[in-house]
Amino acid sequence: MEEEIKNALEVLRKGGTILYPTDTVWGIGCDARNKEAVAKVFKIKERAEYKSMVVLVSDETMVNRYVKEVPAIAWELIESAEEPLTIIYPDGRMLADKLIAADGSIGIRLVKDDFCKTLIHKFGKPLVSTSANISGEPTPMSFRDIKLDILNKVDYIVNFRQQETNNTKPSSIIKVAMNGEIKIIRK
Repeated sequence: MEEEIKNALEVLRKGGTILYPTDTVWGIGCDARNKEAVAKVFKIKERAEYKSMVVLVSDETMVNRYVKEVPAIAWELIESAEEPLTIIYPDGRMLADKLIAADGSIGIRLVKDDFCKTLIHKFGKPLVSTSANISGEPTPMSFRDIKLDILNKVDYIVNFRQQETNNTKPSSIIKVAMNGEIKIIRK
C-alpha cells in the first residue's frame, strides 16, 4: 500500500490524474484545487462541465477548510453514517471552480477507508472522486469492469485492491442546508 501511495502522490503533485480504489467504487481522481487537473478529469469522463464532482477529504479539519460554514446537522449525519456518505454543503470554497455547483454547493465525503484516508492525508489536499466511467454509462462495480478507454486516459493506475470483487456501490448523497433541512439525493 505504501509504495502505491507514494506513486500516486508523485502523479498528483504534478497535476496528473489517477485511477484509484475509494471507500465506494473505483474513482478517477486528481488534486481538487488544481483547475487544470480537474479539467482533465472532466475530459476523461466526457462529463458536462455544469455537473460538479465529489471531493474526498481525510478529516474534519478539511471539511471545515473547504466549506464556508458547516451546518450542525452534517456532523450528526457523518457520525451516524454506517456506510460512505457524501454530503452536499452550501458555500464550497478554495476548490477548483468546476467542482463548485452553480448554487455554490459542493459534495464532500469524509473517507474512512485506510488507503484513501492515508493518500489524502499525505497529499494534504482533497481529491476529486468520480466513478471510473464515461458519463451516462453504468458505474463499474470492480476494477475489472472499468473500460479500456478510461484505463488508457488516466496518468496513473493504482495497483492496489484490483482483484477485489466486493459488492461495492456509490455512496449515499444528502444535501444539507444551514437551517438543518436535509434532502436525500441518492440512497
